[in-house]
Amino acid sequence: MGIPSVNNKISRLLQVVVITITLFSCGKNQGVSHAQSTNSLAPIQLKVGAGAINPVGYYDPAPSFSWKIPADSTATFQSAYQIQVASSLDSLKNKADLWDSHKVLTDSNAWINYQGTPLTSRQIVYWRVRYWDETNQQSDWSPINIFELGLLDNTQWQGEWIRHPDTGETITFKKGTSKEFSNTLYRPQYLRTQFSGKPNVQKARLYVTAKGVFKPYLNGQAIGNDTMTPGWTPYKQRIETLTYDVTDKILTGNNVLGAILAEGWYTGRILSPQKRDVPAPYFLAQLEISYDNGQTQVITSNKDWRATHNGPIQMAGNYDGEFYDQSKEMPGWAAANFDDSSWNTVITQTIDPKVELEPKRHAPVRNIKTLPAQQLVSQNDGAIIFDMGQNMVGVPKVNIPVIKGQKVQLRFSEALEHDKFYVKNLRSAKVTDYYLPSQTGMTEYQPTFTFHGYRYVEISGHDTSKTPSTSWIKAVVQHSDFDVYENFESSHPKLNQLQRNITWGLRSNFYDIPLDCPQRDERLGWTGDAQVFAAPSMYMADVYSFWSAWLKTVREEQADNGRVPNFIPTKQNKHTKGASSGWGDAVTVIPWELYQLTGDKRILVDNFEMMTKWLDYHKSQSKDYISNMQSFQDWLQPFPEGEGRAGRRGDTDKSLISTAYYARSVEYTAKTSKVLGKTELAQQLEQLHQQIKTAYRQAFYDNDLKVIKGSSTQTSYLLPLEFELFDSNEKEVAQKHLLNEFKESKHHLRTGFLGTPLLAPVLQKMGKSDLMFELLFKETYPSWFYSINNGATTTWERWNSYSLTEGYNSESMNSLNHYAYGAVAKWFYQGILGIKPLVPGFKKISVEPQFNTKLTSAKGHYQTPQGKISINWELKGTHITVDLTIPKNTQAELNLPTIKNLVIRQNNQPILFSDPIPKLLPGRYLITGESISL
Repeated sequence: MGIPSVNNKISRLLQVVVITITLFSCGKNQGVSHAQSTNSLAPIQLKVGAGAINPVGYYDPAPSFSWKIPADSTATFQSAYQIQVASSLDSLKNKADLWDSHKVLTDSNAWINYQGTPLTSRQIVYWRVRYWDETNQQSDWSPINIFELGLLDNTQWQGEWIRHPDTGETITFKKGTSKEFSNTLYRPQYLRTQFSGKPNVQKARLYVTAKGVFKPYLNGQAIGNDTMTPGWTPYKQRIETLTYDVTDKILTGNNVLGAILAEGWYTGRILSPQKRDVPAPYFLAQLEISYDNGQTQVITSNKDWRATHNGPIQMAGNYDGEFYDQSKEMPGWAAANFDDSSWNTVITQTIDPKVELEPKRHAPVRNIKTLPAQQLVSQNDGAIIFDMGQNMVGVPKVNIPVIKGQKVQLRFSEALEHDKFYVKNLRSAKVTDYYLPSQTGMTEYQPTFTFHGYRYVEISGHDTSKTPSTSWIKAVVQHSDFDVYENFESSHPKLNQLQRNITWGLRSNFYDIPLDCPQRDERLGWTGDAQVFAAPSMYMADVYSFWSAWLKTVREEQADNGRVPNFIPTKQNKHTKGASSGWGDAVTVIPWELYQLTGDKRILVDNFEMMTKWLDYHKSQSKDYISNMQSFQDWLQPFPEGEGRAGRRGDTDKSLISTAYYARSVEYTAKTSKVLGKTELAQQLEQLHQQIKTAYRQAFYDNDLKVIKGSSTQTSYLLPLEFELFDSNEKEVAQKHLLNEFKESKHHLRTGFLGTPLLAPVLQKMGKSDLMFELLFKETYPSWFYSINNGATTTWERWNSYSLTEGYNSESMNSLNHYAYGAVAKWFYQGILGIKPLVPGFKKISVEPQFNTKLTSAKGHYQTPQGKISINWELKGTHITVDLTIPKNTQAELNLPTIKNLVIRQNNQPILFSDPIPKLLPGRYLITGESISL
């Protein structure tokens, strides 16, 4: 959505503007009298859409609005709201000229759709909201918030795509024993144009994008903290654009607008080297300047720009790293008075109306934080190995001694193997940065157009006469810019480390799209990984807009027959041929689960057609309601019967998995149809679901519910139990079979990518949370703590990816930074803390913490659309204390079936009740009792 800031002058104005108008028209025929008192505090945390705050360059001309009641307000519930939207501050204070909702009787405080005058590109919109509480007392108006729209369609762009005239260099590859093939390597380009600025700039916006990745500059200064923009979309269908507020950067007189352009995902290779035919990178820019006297000035990318390949960044690729030649530095290249006469005139390309140019839908990747080196591991044969202390994603920032003409090499690894720098799991990705100094002494360097997944850095080629120090290197952590909550903590150090590992896996793989891994020659948006991790990630970070944006890409990549590629965006801008159950089912599972966590119906509206088309594809792969779709199955299940590649898919029958997911997709699409008022379709899908359920039961289980097709596995029972594919009178028998599977495995898990996320919800429903705690706290392989015992700081792709004693798993497909098995984090919140939505969006909340003697305490919180729910429980012997805060505008159902002598206090006053426990209203509660099960 561009840079989340507001116009600088407006910002300064808003700092001194205090809105005191409280007597506004509340509309006609509302049936509620005006309330004159304002005892309730004004709304807070105003957002538009999926979480944007005062965005510049916003993509949606019909956004939704959300807000929260302050925790310290006298209000308990909202009974009504009023939103005002205007084109100026004066209009907002006097008469909202775009939209006035008037007083709307509802407790809804989130996802309120704009219903006013149509909005247009560049428009700056001012809005505010107030609410009425349960006693009809009116709050103060909120502070005024702003959003500014970007260029909403291709017709708003006046310039042309530009690039250096050279077509690039031919590079020859030989893959294995196959024939040699050649591809074109496009070196990074430096682009610039000059223009004359006038005094008294009122507003200046830079609208910009690229086929490739770019870094913009204005008058010698880099614009923003973004990296690898505009990101990764299906480039033949849609390219995202960025908007930057550059009001304070325009000079009176000579100005220079410039950019560096590199291959990125658009032109750079995807997967291992292979023959490809892709066009060169291009750049597109439009700088619009408004002056106080009403004049405007537009500077666009066109034939007048100049370009060179001879800048210091000589090579840059996502997988292979960057090569920087200090001798080619061009001081002041993006500033006035630089001589660009030796540069080339660019060539241009007209904007294709078939390729949509759309403002970015979520915050771009940015440099988020910097980590210092923790240890200098070794110094041998002129190579120094540094331990950054954390497996993560980003680039190094070095300040090292160098010798003129002696090339410095930086290599990256996730772990060491007996002090050996290990890179085998990177496969064909070179993951190496080079720096060629032109002078001797200390030099600073940070790569621009690459990213690495690593913990260890090896530096060689430096001046070895100098004593190395950990101060020589820092790690710049990068990911899409969102808030990470860090909102769970327990009394168990390894459980806390697991939570940190999962969070770092989230950070590392949310790199514009949801990646599967960030280090090897892959880094793809695998749908199966996304399917199992989307909901857990929502508990850990503010990633709703991230997922919503990626789902648009998924919709664009879906084939006409409903097939969903296994990873998205797809390779080489083309659809892959495959589809997989459990992977493609992300298109039904993710929208429905996001709806449960947010209550936002738009996520269902936007994706409904995609969901129904996927059902069509499922049907095409089925016979007599049994799906025979290809499947990765229960990927990387431990101890498989098969060996090598044959064992990766696990032992659970393919059709059993595919049919179970067919049923789940039909179920979720039926529920979505009902929410959207499509009653007839919902009934048809409910009937189809029952037919699949009947066929599933008959095809895969005998009369005693023993598996009759394929092997009996934990997943072969977890799937139907969680997806409710057995009749109610059969569940107990199925549960016994599942428990027997655990008994035979000595209470270790035997699940892969699809089965593992189902362990906790199934066992909790069975009343077997004690078994889930046992699985969670296992120390030996396969288990989560096994990785921690072997030094993991992120979650792994395999349960046995690495061992301190034996080193890396011999398989080359072996990432130490995968988030799929981190899906267990959902149970930290829904199980250990016990926070679940009873209705979509947490208007009603279930609080059912799971106590166990393996923990003496656990605490955490979750930001619901209404506000923060927090819980802190402590266990001393059999005595339990729970500190619980319920947010405003919600109510909670407390379920503590294993606690006797229950006492609930609010404001230090006991609440008198008999069974059942009453619904808890917003507020803070202290709950005590004695456990009857520990």
